[in-house]
Parts: sequence; structure tokens; C-alpha cells
Amino acid sequence: MSYWKHFDVNVNELKDYFKTHKSVKEFQAHSSKVHSVGWSCDGKRLASCSFDKSVATFTLDKDRLNKEYTYKGHSGSVDQLCWHKSNPDLLSTASGDKTVKVWDVRHQKCSNTILTKGENINITWSPDGHTIAVGNKEDLITFIDMRTLKPISEQQFNFEVNEMSWNNESDLFFLTNGLGCVYVLSFPDLVQRHVVKAHPGTCICIEFAPSGHYFAVGSADASVSLWDLENLACVQTYTRLDWPVRALSFSYDGKMLASGSEDLYVDIADVTTGEKITDIPIEAATFTVAWHPKQYLLAFACDDKEQFDRKRDTGNLKVFGFSSE
Repeated sequence: MSYWKHFDVNVNELKDYFKTHKSVKEFQAHSSKVHSVGWSCDGKRLASCSFDKSVATFTLDKDRLNKEYTYKGHSGSVDQLCWHKSNPDLLSTASGDKTVKVWDVRHQKCSNTILTKGENINITWSPDGHTIAVGNKEDLITFIDMRTLKPISEQQFNFEVNEMSWNNESDLFFLTNGLGCVYVLSFPDLVQRHVVKAHPGTCICIEFAPSGHYFAVGSADASVSLWDLENLACVQTYTRLDWPVRALSFSYDGKMLASGSEDLYVDIADVTTGEKITDIPIEAATFTVAWHPKQYLLAFACDDKEQFDRKRDTGNLKVFGFSSE
């Protein structure tokens, strides 16, 4: 495909790599379901947040994670987290307790609590670090100025709003919705620039590639679409999964896309062709996946299993890609 002429993915090399790096390690993080995982921008820490109202951080050793600290302070479920894109010590969380919290992981404390209007479920931090956007259950998005720590604007939508993201320049804001569309707004003036009809089913998640040149959208129709930012044209689709795609993550080099769903495996595809590079067998639905920013390690967390089959993995997170030799 001519679109990828400057981008080479050696699929066989990657397949061979994962033949010897397919070990999954499991770590106890919380006392109930993990909602979201994410790596700090320097890759030294992995954070998770949970229905148990806490936030946990781990440090990465060569071949394992070490639990570092558990942050308490939210009075409701913590639904999503987002690290600062360039400061590895700052982590933000969105909670059902109607707050956004910013955590200073170097000093292991909550540095700021911002009150919002509703129960928060989605959060994203602009790449320039200046703004946090948080979405709540009533489809209201609040934009918080991180220099003043005050909400600067809010936007109420009359449709289901799901995940959101900025482009790398932080001047366009993207949101996915329940009508299968991706809305593109200019930022900070929030003028609607484009509406991309991306899928026949609900658009659930959106993820920008590290280069910022393209982004992926996961849908309830069980497919993932890849879009060129410049032309807002669909350049690839990935259709291996059978269930709604809930979570997406690009590898640090932009060559692989991990997709999580209720299928009992995490799919890892060649971004350029959609060919399967590998997959990770799992025992329950996966709603959060995150590639490490510098190496081929994928963090993820699975839904709790059925109540009657409650094994020990409630509140655990997993990391795939350690050497299996």
C-alpha cells in the first residue's frame, strides 16, 4: 500500500521475536476490578486504577514489576487514568466521585483535586500538558486548565460520548460517539471541524499513533479502523475480533496495534496490513491495554471472572512480552 511507503514493518521478524518473548506475568494491584492501566512517558512506572477507589503504581525492573505505592483519596470508583505526556511524575485520574485528581508519584501524594459536575468516566491529557479533558456519564466534557487548575470550558453533547484524544499538536480534539462517528473540534475554541462517519456501530475508543500521523478507532461492530489524520481517510481496517473493541494501544514504534475486547485473546496486528503478529490468550474480557513507550511490553487487565469462578486474579494486572526462554 503506497500509504506506507516510508514505513517498513518486518512481520516475520516481529513474529520471531514474540516466539521467545511471550511470557505473561501477573501482579496483584487492587482488591477488585482494574479499569485502566498506563505507562509513564519514560516507561519507568506502570499505573492502574480500580473499582476499589484506589490508584496503584509499579516500577519496572528488567523482567518484572515491583509494587511501589497505593494512592487513596477518591471516594468512588476510579474509571480511567492518564499520564502527563512529557512529565513522568504526573498522573491524572477520573472518578465517579465527581473529581479529577492529579498525583505526584515522585513525592507519592495527591497534588491537586479538581471538582467537576458529574460522575467521570473518561480522561485525557493534552500532549502540551496544558489541558485535561474529562467526560462524565451525562456526556458533558469539562476542559481543565492545568496552569490554573480550574475548568476553562465545558461542552454538553446530546449523544453518547466515549473516549477522547487530542492530536500531537494539541490543536484538534477528537471524540468518539454512540452513533459511529468521530467528531473533530478545533482547540481551544471547540469549533466543530469534521464529523467522520467511522463505523456502523458505536465508536468506543480512539488512540493516536506515536507519530501523530494516524489514529485508530475501536467499535462495537467488532472492528478497528485506522485513519490518516491529514486527509481523515480510512487507510486500514482490522476485523479479527468477534466482540466490541474496548481498548487500543500502539507500540512505541507505531508498527503494532493491540486490541482488547470480550474475545478471549488480545489481538496484536501489523498496523500496515492488519496481519496477525501474535495474540495473548486470556480468560476474561479485556477493557484496557497499554504498550510500553520504549519496548515491546504490553500491560493489560481483564474483567473479573464470573462470581462463582472467582479465582485469585481479581484486581490483578498483567504484562506480556517478557522473555520466555
